[in-house]
Amino acid sequence: MHAASHRSSFLPLMAALSGTAWLGLWLWGESPYARYLDHGNWTQIGVAAALCRALPGGDETLGGLLVVGGWVLMLVAMMLPTTLPLLDIFRRLTAQRADRRRLMALVIGGYLSVWGMFGLAAHLADRGVILAVHQSDRLIANGWLVAAAILAAAGLYQFSPLKYRCLDKCRAPLGFVIEHWRGVHAKWQALLLGGRHGAFCVGCCWALMLLMFVVGSANIGWMLALGAVMAAEKNLPGGRRFAAPIGAILLLAALWVVLAETTA
Repeated sequence: MHAASHRSSFLPLMAALSGTAWLGLWLWGESPYARYLDHGNWTQIGVAAALCRALPGGDETLGGLLVVGGWVLMLVAMMLPTTLPLLDIFRRLTAQRADRRRLMALVIGGYLSVWGMFGLAAHLADRGVILAVHQSDRLIANGWLVAAAILAAAGLYQFSPLKYRCLDKCRAPLGFVIEHWRGVHAKWQALLLGGRHGAFCVGCCWALMLLMFVVGSANIGWMLALGAVMAAEKNLPGGRRFAAPIGAILLLAALWVVLAETTA
């Protein structure tokens, strides 16, 4: 009875969690605090300060907490749905355990923790780019160069062997769970399972996630589009074949940005 109840509530619970995150992002984006989500539009830079809006009152601690909160919401909204096949397999394997809910929470926690570390690294890199722009009058006047570089890097990565190796791991959730789950030291193994899966997911999707620094982290439309692309790559039967066309589109987008700015 308990296992059947857990099974019937799992997908609605995951859908509610992801839906709540999307709603939270939308409400946040419509609020006066949307600046904490949006890293600015690299293709419309007037001055370096516009790359990342100044925090009200200069409160870096509050700003940092809001940036982290926004990133976590983005992860739950965009990335959690892409890992549902693995979570469902793990749910079925642990359905008879009394601690199944705690173990599931640990898997999700491990997964989000790895993505959280990537988000922190990306945010620090973003700050580094901003500092570099402050030192370069050319970049201040030609911020589109950064957008073109990110688009080109993301496009090229779509063709890399590492992308396909990580994508194959993400596309084989049953084999991944069997490889990493033994049921002993259960809490630690559940956390590691989520963390390892998160690491391969980062390896698969990090370049696409960096595009949020181009289009703006508060852009719900682009978040939905990128989330759909990553979910399709990882979960659809022919999803592996999407990587190359997506890479070609991103390279063409980088070329378009360059041509649009140099011929204007």
